[in-house]
Amino acid sequence: MLIQFVFILISAALLWFGAEVIVDAAAAIARRFKVPELIIGLTIVAIGTSAPEFLVTASAAFKGLSDISLSNVVGSNIFNLGIILGSMAMLRPIAAAKPVLKRDGLLLLGVVGFITLTTLDGTLSRLDGTLLLGTLVTYILVLILRRPKTAYTEEPACDERIATWLDGPKLLVGFVCVSFGGSLMVDAATELARHIGVSEWAIGVTIVAAGTSLPELVTCLAASVRGKNDMLLGNLIGSDLFNFCGVLGLTSLLHPLAISGAATTSLLMLVGSVAIVLLCIRTGWEVSRKEGLLLLLLGLVRWVPSLL
Repeated sequence: MLIQFVFILISAALLWFGAEVIVDAAAAIARRFKVPELIIGLTIVAIGTSAPEFLVTASAAFKGLSDISLSNVVGSNIFNLGIILGSMAMLRPIAAAKPVLKRDGLLLLGVVGFITLTTLDGTLSRLDGTLLLGTLVTYILVLILRRPKTAYTEEPACDERIATWLDGPKLLVGFVCVSFGGSLMVDAATELARHIGVSEWAIGVTIVAAGTSLPELVTCLAASVRGKNDMLLGNLIGSDLFNFCGVLGLTSLLHPLAISGAATTSLLMLVGSVAIVLLCIRTGWEVSRKEGLLLLLLGLVRWVPSLL
């Protein structure tokens, strides 16, 4: 059992390192070609930080471990909106723009509600996956079409580098690390669940989800240290949207998922989590330290008992 814990730590380190390399190299390449920061954040950075979730979710699905596939995405999103967002707000209150609530937040609430309803029949079908992917593509297209006209003329900040020839190989190294780490995470988590007698769902929604959420945690902490807290909320909500619509949508399109009864309770909890976050945003258009403490405690209350 100790060996499996070591493998999980190694896989989490590989996922974190790989995602960081992907985000850094891809963002530098995008700046080289003057791609707007908005598009970088919603596509390249979202893909990079969600790469661990996708590799773990897809690997588990093709190995017949549907519970780990869905629970990883659900647990990661609970971790993002509870533990990560709560912790960051406690460090520094997070400002929230109205579009984050009216456009991104309500869309996330609708997507979570849709997935909760579609899984009641015990499966997430290819049709469901197609609808989720279609939602993501439409969302990104709307953001692109409504982008500020000055986006393409903005100069990179002094601490943001421009790509060199080394960034191509770095991207490849990042994807290799994420791919290997994702496969190792699934295998180690499955063996751990068998050893300690805990369900695959519980392992997926806690340990695996925390491991695959490391890129989001590191990215948010770095943003907080740099005083860019106004970007945190949108990044976390955007990451959750990408996890559900992109990761889960593509996975179920490639391989339909069988859904266990344990999923319904966690999904309903996630619907409640999103609703509470939206209420926190609406009160003063920021997530305060007290609200951050509330989100952190709620995240721990939902997260820890899953292993007990």
